[in-house]
Amino acid sequence: MPAPRGMPIGLRLAGVARDVGRAFDDALTSAGGSRPLWMVLLALKSGAAASQQQIADHIGIRGATLTHHLSGMEERGLVVRTREPSDRRTQVVRLTDEGERMFLALAGAAQEFDKRLRRGLKAEEIAQLDGLLQRLHANAGVRGSELPGDVAH
Repeated sequence: MPAPRGMPIGLRLAGVARDVGRAFDDALTSAGGSRPLWMVLLALKSGAAASQQQIADHIGIRGATLTHHLSGMEERGLVVRTREPSDRRTQVVRLTDEGERMFLALAGAAQEFDKRLRRGLKAEEIAQLDGLLQRLHANAGVRGSELPGDVAH
């Protein structure tokens, strides 16, 4: 088997992911948010999750970490948490009007960032990139993890 030429794909991908992730975080910060806040708002707004446990499962973080983020969001007036009457152990999270406004601000920042990433790329190149990323993800053999679908990022 011939030796790979150039930088190993995993190393290149890890570096690009790190740098793009930081740039995305900066875009969200400039809009008044953060990636964890965006992920929670997106989970709530999309209807993918409503309880704290569903949100934690959906975005892939531990319950204690989510509780920390939700407490900060509650202090900012972005969400309210209430106990489910039929199961007092379950906390339901709902967006407030301020949370709706924050969602729109962060959605705008995420869409602008996505436009920035797509600059100079043709539709076919974006489709090819998506296919290649899915294949790399599958080749990595990550279990229990799927690439998100068409989520604004």
